[in-house]
Amino acid sequence: MSRIGKKPINLPGGVTVDVSAHGLVTVKGPKGTLTQDVNPDIEVKVEGNEIVVSRPTDSKRHKSMHGLYRSLLNNMVIGVSEGYKKDLELVGVGYKATNQGQVLELSLGYSHSIFFALPSEVAVKTETPKGKNPIITLEAIDKELIGQVAAKIKGLRKVEPYKGKGVRFVGEQVRRKAGKTAGKK
Repeated sequence: MSRIGKKPINLPGGVTVDVSAHGLVTVKGPKGTLTQDVNPDIEVKVEGNEIVVSRPTDSKRHKSMHGLYRSLLNNMVIGVSEGYKKDLELVGVGYKATNQGQVLELSLGYSHSIFFALPSEVAVKTETPKGKNPIITLEAIDKELIGQVAAKIKGLRKVEPYKGKGVRFVGEQVRRKAGKTAGKK
């Protein structure tokens, strides 16, 4: 059995799960609603306050889908009950971040500002503490979506290894390289 796939998913209070005959799983909670199409081979059952995912055979394809759908459903349950939050930090002289609604304006050392339109499902907040690096806070119920948005923002200015400048997660460790040293004659 799949180590991940065979674990039941506990449902916290206020979270309901509806499994349709077509394999569409809908998870509703205090923060919102998420849906996921599940392959018809994989069976999803709600037993009491747990979701159980099972597979018909031990073929490699069924084994891989078993763990995948269990993880996706678990992420949905956590998302609608607690939500997900990612903090990005802008490291560099003159790097700034501001937002007007769902549009993020970034100054990342280029000759122009970058305007980044965020999906309506992602809430954004920017802050610039005095004497510290600007921080962008993203919040959403969909783990896949918030991860994709954070990756796109990070890709606008990747962290370089010599000075460590760029967009990174708060607390992320960056491997630094030694620069050139002056040669002796």
